[in-house]
Amino acid sequence: MRTSTTATAVIGGLALVGALAGCSTPAATTDTGSGTTDSGTTDTGTTTSGTYADGTYTESADYSAPSGTETVDVTITLADNVITAVEVTGHATDPQAKQHQGEFADGIAGVVVGKNIDEIKVDKVGGSSLTSGGFNKAVELIKADAAA
Repeated sequence: MRTSTTATAVIGGLALVGALAGCSTPAATTDTGSGTTDSGTTDTGTTTSGTYADGTYTESADYSAPSGTETVDVTITLADNVITAVEVTGHATDPQAKQHQGEFADGIAGVVVGKNIDEIKVDKVGGSSLTSGGFNKAVELIKADAAA
């Protein structure tokens, strides 16, 4: 009987370790003052890193949405590699895509302002998860423009 009890304990322990390995940290939450809570996450997995010249940079990038290819313009102001201001302008014609771009634009400053540009990769902001694809592409282009 001892072997059966030991085997059960080992299997139970492995199941617990496997379950814990699948856990992840919850997304950061940012209140934009609109009476709703927007969720935004960042990670440090961006592809370019370095030193960037201070200034204001603008790039456009496309992303795929159910309505087709959509575009956003992203303007970022940098000081000592830190984002001090951000503006996102959407160009969607589809009403739902336009709404999502607007929600993203309204919440993005609360997620990225004050952070090092190398430490951001946005996942979801203001209920919009697809707009972040265009935003992240534009950030990579801005990083290339600003590389010192």
